[in-house]
Amino acid sequence: MILDHIGLNVSDAQASKAFFSAALAPLGVSVVMEVQGWVGLGKDSKPDFWFGEGAAPHAGMHLAFTADNRAQVDAFYQAALEAGGKDNGAPGIRAIYHPNYYGAFVLGPDGHNVEAVCHHPES
Repeated sequence: MILDHIGLNVSDAQASKAFFSAALAPLGVSVVMEVQGWVGLGKDSKPDFWFGEGAAPHAGMHLAFTADNRAQVDAFYQAALEAGGKDNGAPGIRAIYHPNYYGAFVLGPDGHNVEAVCHHPES
């Protein structure tokens, strides 16, 4: 990854925490840290993805999270919908990017386009 971490302002940190915790759990991502109203999610005790209430919420961001396999993409999609996300592209191949690009898209609490993607061929 070329970024160490990223943070964004949200309209409701607790609603975002509930959504992202559920949606990203199939990818092995969980809440790692909470500091001064900000929530940091990640893997292996490192918070890579931060959000909190601050200035005006960021709008219209595309957030893509890596999945280890296509089953994780499918599980992300289902978990995100169950957590209140809105469908923005069911799991499937997006050959426009490359032949093994398998992704799913859901709109989160602040309208962000949240994606899980696997770049590996089906095993």
